[in-house]
Amino acid sequence: MKLSADLSAFAKRLGHRFENPDLLQRALTHGSMSSPTRPDNQRLEFLGDRVLGLVMAEALLGHDPGANEGQLAPRFNALVRKETCADVAQDLQLGDVLRLGRSEMMSGGRRKQALLGDAMEAVIAAVYLDAGFEAARAVILRSWGDRIAQVEADARDAKTALQEWAQSKGQPPPVYVEIARDGPDHAPVFTIEARLSGGQSAQGKAPSKRQAEQLAARILLDRLGGG
Repeated sequence: MKLSADLSAFAKRLGHRFENPDLLQRALTHGSMSSPTRPDNQRLEFLGDRVLGLVMAEALLGHDPGANEGQLAPRFNALVRKETCADVAQDLQLGDVLRLGRSEMMSGGRRKQALLGDAMEAVIAAVYLDAGFEAARAVILRSWGDRIAQVEADARDAKTALQEWAQSKGQPPPVYVEIARDGPDHAPVFTIEARLSGGQSAQGKAPSKRQAEQLAARILLDRLGGG
C-alpha cells in the first residue's frame, strides 16, 4: 500500500520512510474514524508514550550528567507532557493529516491539543514498530529539537512557584480568575488573571485555562523577580 500525497509529505517532514505505510495510517486515525477494519491509534499511543519516555530519560541524562533525580524529574515531565507533544505535532503540521470523523472535524479536532498530543505519541510508536528503537529515537530527538536543551527554563511549574513565593511572604495562595473567553466554542481563547493578596496581578491568554493560568503566573513571577 502506498501513502497518499499528503501522508507522504508528512512522512518527509517527520524524516522517516515507512516500510509499512499501514502503521502511519493507523497512527493518524482517531477513534471517531475507526471501524472493525480500520483500528484507531489508541494502542499505538500507549506504546509511543513509553518509547518517548525512554528516549527523553536517556537524553536528559546525557545532556546534564551531574543532575540529580529531583532536577531531572520536572524536566522529564515538561518534555513528555501532552502540551509539548501537541506543540511538536503542530510544528510537523500533523493536524492536517489526522483522520477524523465528521463531528470531530467540525468541532475543530485538527487543532485540539489532546488529539494532537495523542497522535504524536502514536506516530512515534509507528516509527518504532516500522524500523526499531534507533529510528524512533532519531525522529524524537530531531522533532523535539532545542526543547531538550532549553527544558530547564520550562520545567519549573509557574503556578507552584508563585504559590511558594506567596507563602514565603506570609500571604495566602494566589487566586486565578477567568476574565474573558473569546473565539468559537471549538477554538476558545481564555484570559485568566492571577491575583495576590498584596494587590499584584497579571493576565495570561491561551487556548486552555491551564495554559492561561500558567502564563499569568509566569508573567507575575517575572514582575516580582521570582521567576
